[in-house]
Amino acid sequence: MTTVLTATRQKFLDPHVTLDGSERARVPFTGLNTLWFNTGTLCNLTCKNCYIESSPTNDALVYLTRAEVSRFLDEAEIMLPRPREIGFTGGEPFMNPDMIAMADDALTRGFHVLILTNAMKPMHHVRAKLAALREAHGDRLALRVSLDGHNAADHEALRGPRSWQPTIDGLTWLAAEGFNIAIAGRTVNGESELEARVGFAALFSRLGLVLDAHDPSRLVLFPEMDLTHDVPEITTACWSILKKSPASVMCSNSRMVVKSKGAPDPHVVSCTLLPYTSDFNMGATLADAARDVSLNHHFCAQFCVLGGASCSA
Repeated sequence: MTTVLTATRQKFLDPHVTLDGSERARVPFTGLNTLWFNTGTLCNLTCKNCYIESSPTNDALVYLTRAEVSRFLDEAEIMLPRPREIGFTGGEPFMNPDMIAMADDALTRGFHVLILTNAMKPMHHVRAKLAALREAHGDRLALRVSLDGHNAADHEALRGPRSWQPTIDGLTWLAAEGFNIAIAGRTVNGESELEARVGFAALFSRLGLVLDAHDPSRLVLFPEMDLTHDVPEITTACWSILKKSPASVMCSNSRMVVKSKGAPDPHVVSCTLLPYTSDFNMGATLADAARDVSLNHHFCAQFCVLGGASCSA
């Protein structure tokens, strides 16, 4: 373990070159497809695998306000082309008192909206208002519910005891109300992606959910992120070796707005996974953030390039 941590710390230090002196890979900005807002890191759960360390006490990223989000929506609205999707993540977004209003503002401007949620008590507190949004805007409002496994034991091993049934209750309520829903899951206990999808398919069938577990847009399976695992740095040569395009990496077409505790104003970061790392602070406006990103973090390799994951639809 110590050897792995030492090797990892020696990597991802220089934004231009890797530890062995190779040219570090960069991702060109191709245009903003998804604009994310981190509504704040406060959450009703403390999950073992939370990359952002959300919890009932972590307010390292404070609640964004409706006015702050509106300022960025103003800028997004006049971009050519403008973003297709506005995403809200957390923490648990429904703990933010402005969540419904922020989603309504984005939907009213004609954007698609995606809200990531654990579908537990914070969401239930606003069910009537949420149903009204769906009634007004239909499938342009989507919710992605987090299920860290297709059974209670695997889910609660990561999300804590008594977290499974409230999430299932919230998920089935969303389905019964006709919401556009998807699931965010993980492969756990060494199972393959196919095994995970088969397991989720069985769960969806038992719950009576009309969700295709083999459709990556309906069941998004994320790889694990672990800073104790040594991963290779991504060089410019990796694109051809992996037969992967830089345009397929999330930071080519998405950005996230965050507000750090104690900061007077929000700022834009290059990636939903890296809200705390100063190297990925892209500036105060979306225009500032319309530039290339150097893949100079462990998660760039483990999650986005080698893991092949994306938070967007």
